[in-house]
Amino acid sequence: MINLEKSFNIHDYIELVLRRVWYVIIPFVVVATGACLYAFSVPKEYQATTLILVTPQKIPETFVRSTVTSKIEDRLQSIAQEILSRTRLEQVISELKLYQEESKTSPMERIVELMRKKIKVEIRGKDGYFTISYMGRDARLITTVTNKLASLFIEENLKLREQQAQGTTEFLALELNATKAKLDENEKVVSQFKSQFLYELPDQRDTSLNILGKLQQQLQTIGDTLKSAQDRKLIIQKQLTEMRNMAALLNQQEGLVEEKALPSNPAALLSPSIPQSPKPKMKRSEESQIEQFKNHLSELEIKYTEKHPDIISTKKRIAELEKKVEKASEKEAEDMKETETPSSGVAAPGASKGKKKGDKMDEGMDPFYKEMEGQLAATDLEINRLKEEQAAVKAKIHEYQRRIENIPVREMAMANLTRDYQNTKETYGTLLKKSQEAQQSENLERRQKGEQFRVIDPARIPEKPINPDIPKILLLGIVLGMGAGLGVAFFREQLDRSFRDAEDLEATLGFKVLANIPKVNIRAV
Repeated sequence: MINLEKSFNIHDYIELVLRRVWYVIIPFVVVATGACLYAFSVPKEYQATTLILVTPQKIPETFVRSTVTSKIEDRLQSIAQEILSRTRLEQVISELKLYQEESKTSPMERIVELMRKKIKVEIRGKDGYFTISYMGRDARLITTVTNKLASLFIEENLKLREQQAQGTTEFLALELNATKAKLDENEKVVSQFKSQFLYELPDQRDTSLNILGKLQQQLQTIGDTLKSAQDRKLIIQKQLTEMRNMAALLNQQEGLVEEKALPSNPAALLSPSIPQSPKPKMKRSEESQIEQFKNHLSELEIKYTEKHPDIISTKKRIAELEKKVEKASEKEAEDMKETETPSSGVAAPGASKGKKKGDKMDEGMDPFYKEMEGQLAATDLEINRLKEEQAAVKAKIHEYQRRIENIPVREMAMANLTRDYQNTKETYGTLLKKSQEAQQSENLERRQKGEQFRVIDPARIPEKPINPDIPKILLLGIVLGMGAGLGVAFFREQLDRSFRDAEDLEATLGFKVLANIPKVNIRAV
């Protein structure tokens, strides 16, 4: 084409096509023939599809909650990765004897990759169902492969759910054992703390205060009893002093009587001028001691029971003193009778004097004096015992005061230990509950009562091939043939340097064309 700036109209295009008609027809025929040959010569591929429904668990979640909470998309992706792995696909290829021809010339990796491209998994509904498709040349074989893949998906889903449930159970069991060990350790620490500070714990505060109050009352009672015993000791010491003074006075009086001459009348020996025996005074002293012991017995009965050794010994002493007073009264009565009865003769002065002195010392002063000394020794022993008891009670009071003072410190330490123990105990309870729920969920999956994949539309033998699509290929061949013919014709027109009209001549030579002769197609006759 000479004039590149020339504008074309429909007539020009029609003229161009007619002029270059073979350039249009030949490429069109070649391309269309090639498309037809391809469409009818390429091997046919069929596609089999199975529809799998995701069914929810059969037991309501309000009773048993599943531990497998992942979404269907995530689980399908995991299952697909497992199913489409080289190991699983090699097993399927070997079991169904796929790609026999390709295995002669291609390695197994390429065959597995080729099969992986032929498998297609699509989720059609939200957590509802999905499809598995497989393409191949043998319609029956691809149906078998598709159903096999569907069964593998179902088995892998059950296995995956069971593994997840089992993994959850094992994890919770490990955490439960660790928490139980920690709980046992906390219990041991708390138990050791309570054993070590048994009487300084907060719950012992009221008991310690009550015991402290009783000990203080006991200390007061012991102090009063000790003071009474000390007073009684002073009285006994005073009585012993009086008895010693009385004995000295009697000895002095007896010496004076010996120096005087004996009266002519024997009855004068019993004259009232002679000092009488001090038995009435001794009797009064013992009665005073009996009264003191009875008062002491009343104080002891307030503190102790009837079986207490002090009460028993005090009662025994009172009984002995009462017997002695009774014997002394009887002997005094007998002596008075002997004094009132006249004697038949007068004894020798020396014998009479020796007998009276022996009677006064042996029967009067000596037994009572020894009894008073025994009472004094018993009182000393009682005072020592009361002092020891007072010291022991004071030590106990100091111990309980120390315990009460340490209670706030122990209470703070106990609060920390108890807080850790309670937190661990709550954690253990929570883990125990979760572990039981996980065990129920694992049993649910093992018995296949949880969420499952169920085939609702198994793969069928396809009736029509999916590849090649003959109508589409033929249509595409026609379109490409027309395009190729027109393109070749236009390209040939561009290479043509002939003059087709006056405009081409003017554009080339630069001359103005005055007239042109149209083409005459009719021959002259």
